[in-house]
Amino acid sequence: MQLKSVLGVSAALTANLAAAQASGSGVTTRYWDCCKPSCAWSGKTPSGQMVGTCNRNDQPLNDGGATASACNGGGAYMCGNQSPWAVSDSLSYGWAAVKLAGQTETQWCCSCYELTFTSGPVAGKKMIVQASNTGGDLGDNHFDLAIPGGGVGIFNACTEQYGAPANGWGERYGGVSSRAACDSFPADLKAGCYWRFDWFAGADNPNVSFKQVTCPSELVAKSGCQN
Repeated sequence: MQLKSVLGVSAALTANLAAAQASGSGVTTRYWDCCKPSCAWSGKTPSGQMVGTCNRNDQPLNDGGATASACNGGGAYMCGNQSPWAVSDSLSYGWAAVKLAGQTETQWCCSCYELTFTSGPVAGKKMIVQASNTGGDLGDNHFDLAIPGGGVGIFNACTEQYGAPANGWGERYGGVSSRAACDSFPADLKAGCYWRFDWFAGADNPNVSFKQVTCPSELVAKSGCQN
């Protein structure tokens, strides 16, 4: 009886762990709104950690998540170093706003996911993203990649922080349409904007397969957060 009970508990824990490790197929979009990410507020992760934010001059706030978002009249912005970069010809690292079927923000905030692109010019390439934000307007299994110049979307703090046009750089949804448009970007954001047209080959919302993975130390070092 006791052995069966222990085995039953073990099986249940294993099943719960498997369920927690999200995987499946999904979609991507892109954005960069300069707002404080949702996962930068306290109480969003079991670890108690949160994504770091920056002030208007892109300097770390180190405020324990206390400063209100610039999109709500505060002084906290997304940090420019939370831009994507190429690790190799076939792998990149970056961040995303995330919404996953069957999970909550507490599960995905600061968790990492390996995306394998399955369509468009980046098909076959991989990207490991850390969930730094939650997209209230996203569907299930949706990764909204944080790419400077990718479009501000619903919110826009880029005009206040960097003097971007009223609807952000380029189109409000979709952003700039050429690599040359990145030339005039703030220095902190240029590399991430160029990444979209170089490593990402100008891909337009490619589909992905995804699985949860251990966060690379390079992402954690920049965000300051682990789930």
